[in-house]
Formats: sequence, structure tokens, C-alpha cells
Amino acid sequence: WPRIQPTGRGSVNRAGFEFYERLVDSLLERDIEPYLTLYHWDLPQALQDAGGWPNRDTVYYFADYAQAMAERLGDRVTHWITHNEPFVAAVLGHLLGQHAPGLQDPSAAQQTAHHLMLSHGYAAQAIREATPGSVRVGITLNLSPVHPATEDEADFQAARRFDGVLNRWFLDPLLHGTYPEDMSETFGPLAPQLEPDDLKRIHSELDFLGINYYSRAVVKDDPGVPFIRAQQVRPEGSEYSAMWEIYPSGIYELLLRVWKEYQPTHILITENGIPVTDEVDPDGRVHDAQRIRYLGDHLAQVHR
Repeated sequence: WPRIQPTGRGSVNRAGFEFYERLVDSLLERDIEPYLTLYHWDLPQALQDAGGWPNRDTVYYFADYAQAMAERLGDRVTHWITHNEPFVAAVLGHLLGQHAPGLQDPSAAQQTAHHLMLSHGYAAQAIREATPGSVRVGITLNLSPVHPATEDEADFQAARRFDGVLNRWFLDPLLHGTYPEDMSETFGPLAPQLEPDDLKRIHSELDFLGINYYSRAVVKDDPGVPFIRAQQVRPEGSEYSAMWEIYPSGIYELLLRVWKEYQPTHILITENGIPVTDEVDPDGRVHDAQRIRYLGDHLAQVHR
């Protein structure tokens, strides 16, 4: 977005468009079909200065940007992803302060999550209007099955709340046209402000759902965590990458759940993998056994 519209609105940067035209053309020349993601957490600074994603105006600016991209590249790109992992932009960026813009504001996080989803609906309409007939529009969510750390009822309830924040808060409006009632009660006055047609706009036609899966979430009840009272833990005895538990059967569990409870038209696994500490072996090669095994085990679970 900043490369196409440095100020986030209005006139476009010709050099930015030409960069992406060269990229798309180079992919097509090599028989690689591009799946174009419009937003991967790169909000133009000028829009952040004007209030960022908690400001509803950003929703409409995003739709304008999507329209401009579709008009320019819609003759060559047929698969469009509006957002990558809105949970991360909302929660890590506006609640935990770990990603830009580095806020720790529960109200801003909730409003951001809603506006990201709403902007998906507006952008999807703009893309289809700019490229009628052949376009497919989707969104990518980072999803994980959520398991309680123990058999205690408190941990089961914590897992339910954690699942509500991570999974259902995004899946439900997209594919059911509602926010989960239990989570609206949990958030209370911090729940996002909606206008009458917002959920209808979010629950518009979805050609495919992208799923990013890396691991499961194991959680325990923690009264010290505001609202959701849930904290992730690291199960003992599991194999770990450099960052998270390796849990291949989680992708099987997740795909079955999404299909049974939400029935999206089409599912794509848009991300899957692990960070490992790569080393060069004595023969001068990186044999990468852990990553190869990780990918093979996950492919087997998808096949299952």
C-alpha cells in the first residue's frame, strides 16, 4: 500500500505500479500464477497519523487502494487476498504492542479487528467491480486448534475464550455473519462499534479462505490476563522448532473443524512451516531434516 499510495489515499505512485507489473509479468512468464495479497500489515504512515485502523475512514481508503490495484493488474491477476492475518495486526499491533503501531489499547484492538474485517468486505466488492467475471477474492486467517492445558474446568473455559479471540472472532463474521455472542459478552464495553450493515458487508461472497497453520495453542486459566483470562503454555515432552511446538495433527483437526462448522467454498493452506537453526553439515550442504520432516508430516495430515 505505501508503495502504491505513499499517503494512503488520492494520487498513486506510478513507479510503484510499474514495480508490481514487472513482478506479476515475470511470474506469469515462468508459469507461476500470482496470488496477490493487498495488506500484510504495511499501513501508510500518513493514515496511522490520522488514527490508523481504529479510524473508520481507513476502511474506505483501503477499498480505494484495492480498486486501483484491481484496475491496474486485474487483467493478469485472478486471485486476490485482501488481508493476511488480521488477528496479528489487531492483537499484536494494538493490544500487546509487539507489532506496529505498538499500542496496548484493548478498545483500539477490538475496533481495529472489526475495521480490518469490514475493509475486506468493501475491498472484495471493489475488486469484483473492477474485474468482472473472472476474479476470485479471499482472505487469509492464522488459525490454530486450542487445547486446555489440564482437565480442569477452568482450563476448558480458558481454552474456549482463547479460541474465541483467535479463531471465532474472525471466522464467525466472515462465514456466519455474526460475532460470537459469548465473546461479545466477554469484551463488554470494549466490543467494537458497529454500523447497521457492517456484518452483512463482512459476510459477503468469499471465493476461498486462506489458512495459515503452524501449531496448536495450549492454554491455562490465568486471572491475570485481562478479559480472556487465558495464557498459552509450552507442553512438556513435545518437539519444538526455534519458536513453537511441532504438532502436525493440529492441521487435520483444524481443517475438519473449519469445514464442518463453517463450510467455506474453498480452502487454501497459504502458510505452513517452521523456523529452525540451520547449520552447514561437513559435506557442505544444509540437509534441513527437521523442516523436511515437518512439511512431510503436515502434508500427510492434509491428505488424511
